[in-house]
Amino acid sequence: MTDKRYVIVGNGIAGTTCAETLRKLDPNCKITIVAAEPYPLYNRVALPRFLKGIVREEKVFMRTFEQHREKGIDLLTCTVAQHLDTNEQLLYLDNGQILPYDALLIATGGRPNKLPCEGGDLPFVFNFQTMDDTKNIIREATEGKSGVVVGGSFISYELAEGFAMRGLKTTWVMRGPRFLRRTLDEEGGAIVHELAREHGVEIIYQDEVEKIVSDDGVRGRVITKKGREIDVDIVGVGVGLTLNTDFLQGSPIRINRGVVVDEYLRTNINNVYAAGDIAEFYDVIIQSYNIMGTWDNALSQGRVAAINMAGGNEIYKEVPTYTSPLFNSNIAVIGATPEINPNLEYVVRADIDSKEYKKLFFIEDRLVGAITIGSPRGRKRMISMILAGEKIEGPRESLLDLK
Repeated sequence: MTDKRYVIVGNGIAGTTCAETLRKLDPNCKITIVAAEPYPLYNRVALPRFLKGIVREEKVFMRTFEQHREKGIDLLTCTVAQHLDTNEQLLYLDNGQILPYDALLIATGGRPNKLPCEGGDLPFVFNFQTMDDTKNIIREATEGKSGVVVGGSFISYELAEGFAMRGLKTTWVMRGPRFLRRTLDEEGGAIVHELAREHGVEIIYQDEVEKIVSDDGVRGRVITKKGREIDVDIVGVGVGLTLNTDFLQGSPIRINRGVVVDEYLRTNINNVYAAGDIAEFYDVIIQSYNIMGTWDNALSQGRVAAINMAGGNEIYKEVPTYTSPLFNSNIAVIGATPEINPNLEYVVRADIDSKEYKKLFFIEDRLVGAITIGSPRGRKRMISMILAGEKIEGPRESLLDLK
């Protein structure tokens, strides 16, 4: 018998959790993490607070190179996977190295889409995903006076809030009728609009950036398809992700929206697993496939994937939950929403004056998801009900009063 060789592609929270769990389960195994960035694990959830100036850069980092060495985890930074040979169980890297494996985890997440217009590649136009992105945005925002944010996603919200807190005159442009248009309804969108307006953020709906022009490459003008012209020093972009599956092309790994895995986080190839943002996992709670790009979800999946890579048989069963500050309020997305299944039944309560919003989603007689703005009351109870698959007795509207 030889020591097992584990290879993990991606060193976010899913990949790092998997590696550290494997080390606990198998002290003699060989573990290699392939990381595209130059850093060990850092807290991506903390990047918006770093952008806003609430936390210092050093507080964002969660691991050091020394900690990886102490755990016997070989971390290859600035390294990109290029090709996967599942027959020979070999991973080919861009530096010419070839890694043999006994079990492999795909935890590569996605890369933010560029703004698809003329001027979308100007030096003052930024995506917001990595530590380096954040440091570059802070540098430009410190020198600027005005900014435009593009997109209706959580990333675009975080940019809008970050710009406003950095003192920029902030305009937020989205092509949809509201923030999170596939999840929030008109009333929920109106509450977010008021929260943004109170923080000095102007939102422009149902318009798109046609081009960005600049005379000096340092500042410019955003021109929209409806003819608006906005002077800017910095542009932030949050228009979705492209999943990092390039190295899987030509392999038999099944890819749909993401890398398709079963309830054990196993792909259609027995010794290859996926976790985190890239995993299109079979959600045993709603009994359909789901993608949930949240920190907690990735952490839990990294742990379960490690157990099963090491020979275990644990089902991934969690209620995917995303919580975030929302200007001076907060938002939570729990379990299944219309973005996953547009046919969900629901009950809703919205109060524009108090800026409180709660919408609950159902499949037959079971609560399967929720979205709330404002008070967190009832969230823990909702999660426990979804996880347990409790049948609802009595009117669904009564669940709006859960505490």
